[in-house]
Amino acid sequence: MATGKISKRSIDALQPTTGNSFLWDTDLRGFGGKITPGGFISYVIQFRMGGRESGTRRYTIGPHGSPWTPATARAEAERLLMLVAQGVDPVEANKQRRREAVDLAFENYAELFERSCKGEGWKRMVERVIRLYLKPALRKKPLPSITRPDVVSIIDQMPEEQIANRRNVFAVMRRMFRWAVSRGDIERSPMEGMETPPPVRPRDRWLQDDELRFVWDAAPECHRCFGPIVRLLITTGQRREEVSGMQWQELDRKERIWTLPGSRTKNREPNTIPLNDLAVAELDRQARGEQWPRKGRIFATASGAGFRGYAKGKVKLDGIIAERRGDALPPWRLHDLRRTLASDFQRLRVRFEVTEAILNHVGASRAGVAGIYQRYNWKDEKRAALDAWNAHLICILQVPHDR
Repeated sequence: MATGKISKRSIDALQPTTGNSFLWDTDLRGFGGKITPGGFISYVIQFRMGGRESGTRRYTIGPHGSPWTPATARAEAERLLMLVAQGVDPVEANKQRRREAVDLAFENYAELFERSCKGEGWKRMVERVIRLYLKPALRKKPLPSITRPDVVSIIDQMPEEQIANRRNVFAVMRRMFRWAVSRGDIERSPMEGMETPPPVRPRDRWLQDDELRFVWDAAPECHRCFGPIVRLLITTGQRREEVSGMQWQELDRKERIWTLPGSRTKNREPNTIPLNDLAVAELDRQARGEQWPRKGRIFATASGAGFRGYAKGKVKLDGIIAERRGDALPPWRLHDLRRTLASDFQRLRVRFEVTEAILNHVGASRAGVAGIYQRYNWKDEKRAALDAWNAHLICILQVPHDR
């Protein structure tokens, strides 16, 4: 084993042989220079973790040349060997640094978390939150280095009036950090003990009959996907993402039924929705006849992707309605159509349990012990309720608009 003072002269004098050759420093034990058969020179340290009974390990400081000279390499070797004396393995520490710089860098880790998410609605919300709020703030910061002040800063920078949005961002971050803890990527979540942002005040907006009529009549003049989606929201009472993501294979025209799989619902519970005459007629228009395709996305854009232009569609719809009415409707959202169906069901004397079954709510009638033992699907009652809703809508649509 060659030994000598590690200096520029001794390093320049190293000559390649048939195997790796080492020159170990006489002043700093464990520090050496290495030359490969190809003539590549690097600086290394050799050490043991745990005493003589443990095997030797080597760690490469770096190649000879800027920034590693005999002097800078010696200084780094002294630092590393000091860590070894304190029980820190430089090899493992380096692996962890590399992992944090790549695998645990927030941008990369967030993408990994996003791919693990299930449920179309949740996955879409996670993608939006990460893209708009988390990546711009955290970028390549290693996940273990993210602190509670980092999280608080993201929430604090959001407008106070965005109550629902704040809760969504909070929920996505909390779920991601819990997921990271469960995988062993971090020891503790920086959000432990943090209070959830206050809840959104429940909306009580539902559309009156004349307002619903204006929405129905104006919908076809919007985007070729948006208009039919709005009408199906009205006729079925289902959620926006559930309707816009509708697949032909979920539908049975002969049985006039829509079987919504749990993978596409908010609560992961499957649902069956009877299709009334107005819903069937709308789907016939999409199929260009009574023979519906066997599979495929119903509301696909020109690129084949799912429709997402809700904001633009809603602006256009409101504009058309305002022009026809002479003024705009009071502020409303697409989700208010779902509340409108539920509210009007009360007028039609539909049982509360049937309303919850149609909306796929896990409410009082389906919670706890009752939810475990009550497995009746309300199929006939749901069909009767949606047929009554169909008749009610037809009556509304037959009333002329007030000009």
